[in-house]
Amino acid sequence: MFRPISGLQSKLTDSSIRYVTTVFCYGCNLRATQAARSLPGTSRRDFEWINQHHITETALQEASALVVNAYHQFQLPKLWGSGEHASADGTKWEMFENNLMSEYHIRYGGYGGLGYYHVSDKYIALFSHFIPCGVWEAVYILDGMLQNTSDIQPDKLHADTQGQSAPVFGMAYLLGIELLPRIRNWQDLQFFRAQKTDTFENIGGLFKGNIDWELIETYLPDLLRIVVSIKLGRISAATVLKRLSRFNRKNKVYQAMRELGLAVRTIFLLRYISDPQLRVGIFRETNKSEQFNNFVQWSFFGGEGMVQTHHRDMQRKLIKYNLLVANCLVFHTVYLLTRQIRELEARGQEVPEEVLKHLNPYWMGHLNRFGRYDWEVGRIPDPLIFNYKG
Repeated sequence: MFRPISGLQSKLTDSSIRYVTTVFCYGCNLRATQAARSLPGTSRRDFEWINQHHITETALQEASALVVNAYHQFQLPKLWGSGEHASADGTKWEMFENNLMSEYHIRYGGYGGLGYYHVSDKYIALFSHFIPCGVWEAVYILDGMLQNTSDIQPDKLHADTQGQSAPVFGMAYLLGIELLPRIRNWQDLQFFRAQKTDTFENIGGLFKGNIDWELIETYLPDLLRIVVSIKLGRISAATVLKRLSRFNRKNKVYQAMRELGLAVRTIFLLRYISDPQLRVGIFRETNKSEQFNNFVQWSFFGGEGMVQTHHRDMQRKLIKYNLLVANCLVFHTVYLLTRQIRELEARGQEVPEEVLKHLNPYWMGHLNRFGRYDWEVGRIPDPLIFNYKG
């Protein structure tokens, strides 16, 4: 996946080793100088040159997709999920306050940016964004599904309150994505009737209005053209949602998208309050995103876990570097678990699937982040010299 951006053949010696160490350097936030001191035969200039001239955001995403495809072949993750579900959630990354790209996050507190991740129900991450703190996360929730090129292609998407809105429900429906979020204070949302004359005996108090089907029908051709453009990659879903939200009182296309979303969200909320299994499934999948957020920040241990660069393109690359490292660790853990299970079975000790279903690859006890040190106790140190003259 990594090659010179110029398109020419790489002239690096031991290019594979250099690429791996560069991913380790930036993915764990070690920074080039510190990584060169810890890895013999490397230099700061090597890391910076390869990062600038051989590795792009697209290449990092392709490399991560390759890891996901290999992970998808393991038997163990099939016990954890079907691959039909994914959850999206953001976590704040610390940044310097005087960084022009940094914003203050009201919910998390402090200055920084948001790493926004789409995590499969099989526990491996499919896509990542680096977005400002002040943006509503739902604007970017569909891009991760559409730009995911791995073999795991979910069509059911979970999120928290920040990952949903009425227009997003409408656009997800037109794109064939079933949005199933965990909404805080859902009882405060308005339910909408299909027709003004509809009455309900027991739940009538939930409904506050009715859907304007005429508005949806009038602008449905425009909505479909937008969706086709998104599917063809001519424009991103985030760009459309941001543009449509401007001057939304006058934008009839936005109003039609929102009206469709209100209808879809009402159907979802009715399912949510009547189906306990749906609620259990939503909480289970969104909890996987919370676990991944902790795991991905644990792997970004260098530099006190702070994104220290001031360049937005490098900030996005750091998040994708880190995602690649986290996915490699998940892959490695599942490989070790598979090997241990096979060794137990070879000794006649079968492990029931009911037990294996409760495992997950975010275990950290077997991972050593800080290297291995050999102590030379018998070495006699040089004599101490206290005077710098004579």
